[in-house]
Amino acid sequence: MLAVVMSLCFAASIGFSTGAGCFGNVMNVPTTGASRRTASQDKLKFSGVKASEHMAAYDLKNMNKYKLKIESVARKLCMDAAVIAGIISRESRAGAVLRNGWGDNGNAFGLMQIDKRWHKPRGTWNSGENIMQGTEICISMIKQIKKKFPSWSMTEQLKGGIAAYNAGPGNIKSFHEVDARTTGQDYSNDVIARAKYFKAKGY
Repeated sequence: MLAVVMSLCFAASIGFSTGAGCFGNVMNVPTTGASRRTASQDKLKFSGVKASEHMAAYDLKNMNKYKLKIESVARKLCMDAAVIAGIISRESRAGAVLRNGWGDNGNAFGLMQIDKRWHKPRGTWNSGENIMQGTEICISMIKQIKKKFPSWSMTEQLKGGIAAYNAGPGNIKSFHEVDARTTGQDYSNDVIARAKYFKAKGY
């Protein structure tokens, strides 16, 4: 038992020494960034990584309000804080688009938009508990993708898990078309590009 605990602690220390967490380093994940459909939400006339970075930059001030909570959850779950921030930016624009904590026509709750049709949301909309729940769901998606695609690399499984957070693991058919059935057909690519931006800002 002690050996297992020491092994887990070592894995966690390795992850956080590189800022990568235990599920792959987001900085090593290839990304094409936001689609034109997603970029159009901010009336941008360009798409791709530049658009994702532009939207993340817009969200940074609000995101920083939750940075301590994000980092706390990241440490507890050994998840990259930048990935959590990337999901929050994509899902709720760091809370800016929510009404009383709700989005998606009243179906999803909180910063990480927990879908009430599939999960019972925990905590208040801007709480560490909501971030914890969303991150736990994301990790479960990564693990399901790992089981479904055992030959994928860790970084590929991370990207697949992020896509599955939006579309469900059943809709992830291949790495080449990982976002084929996600919202905007760019979910994981957009989240990863935003996450890289937040990483550069200290997440």
